Amino acid sequence: MIVGVPKEIYPGERRVALVPAVIPNLAKAGLEVVIESGAGTDAGYPDSAYTEKGAKIAADRRAVFSTADIIVQVLCYGANDINGRDDVALMKRDQVLIGFLRPFGAVDVAQQIAQTGVTAFSVELMPRTTRAQNMDALSSMATVAGYKAVLLAADTSPRLFPMLTTAAGTITPARIFVIGVGVAGLQAIATGRRLGAVVSAYDMRPAVKEQVQSLGGRFVELPIEAKNAQDARGYGTAQDETFYARQRELLTKVVAESDVIITTAVIPGKKAPVLVTADMVKGMAPGSIIIDMAAERGGNCELTQTGKTVIEHGVSIVGKINLAGSVPYHASQMYARNLTNYLSYMVKQGKLTLNMQDEIMRETLVSRAGEIVNARVREYLKLPALAASSQ
Repeated sequence: MIVGVPKEIYPGERRVALVPAVIPNLAKAGLEVVIESGAGTDAGYPDSAYTEKGAKIAADRRAVFSTADIIVQVLCYGANDINGRDDVALMKRDQVLIGFLRPFGAVDVAQQIAQTGVTAFSVELMPRTTRAQNMDALSSMATVAGYKAVLLAADTSPRLFPMLTTAAGTITPARIFVIGVGVAGLQAIATGRRLGAVVSAYDMRPAVKEQVQSLGGRFVELPIEAKNAQDARGYGTAQDETFYARQRELLTKVVAESDVIITTAVIPGKKAPVLVTADMVKGMAPGSIIIDMAAERGGNCELTQTGKTVIEHGVSIVGKINLAGSVPYHASQMYARNLTNYLSYMVKQGKLTLNMQDEIMRETLVSRAGEIVNARVREYLKLPALAASSQ
């Protein structure tokens, strides 16, 4: 089977779905790789590096789609809401499509992808299980984003992060407060500590306290308890407005005392909860920074503007999106390894195997034979359940 790698077309996207180092492993699984000329250049992987490992170079995007049995992308149509629709005309029936699809987005987009007849797999839906851990691209990209968020804060802040003893006296360390301790939050804590800052963190899931402390952070405990704080997949669950109102009230003092706030709280398929209000921002010291990692989902800060940096009450609120894409070399490397493990799991002796009894296959498959077949996606998009024989 042939795996095709088109160049990413989302504006400013520099990652590439596969890197040269994984080509030999894919060859062992019976897969041949065809990559669009220049697809890896912006990430630091020239065409020559691919050909040295056995890949073939296609002259343009159309050639990749027409040749490949499997198309792998970082941002497929769905996740790419700017110009991703251009790929729809290139897709072929029964062709396999793998990448970030944002399956809980718009129903019309999901149906457009399904109607092409492609067999589409969404990497966001990978189960959070031990067996699927080395295929979990969402966690890999969250790791990169959490790291970059702290560097962005350090670059934006007028303060130094570490405690320093200088000829001018001692400089106290910066105080970072991370709200939301998932993969991105944990990496933000670790990176902040490496830079010498004092780091505190809060999450409505009490179980993460030990993880925060193991990284040298202080876990902020609030006298409020979330109902069913996480789902079976380990993701935080949406709470009612009464909970969020009380949470904001209790967090106000901690926010006011912090030099940097990094928010990471997102609920799959829903608008990000507002955790930092305009009044809370007003109470922060001038020169403070908020890095809102939920900006793409509406933001955890009431004043966040998606894709922009704004200054309100002397506080810089950074709504930059696609942080993982700003570290393209290693982000591409991590993503490629996840995809390679996933492809090696799916393809046996050069043939694609679709076992719907397998949790990894069942949970990540979004569409097949012209129909959206994923039960969770259909439920979210308010589509009627399919008959068992149709799934």
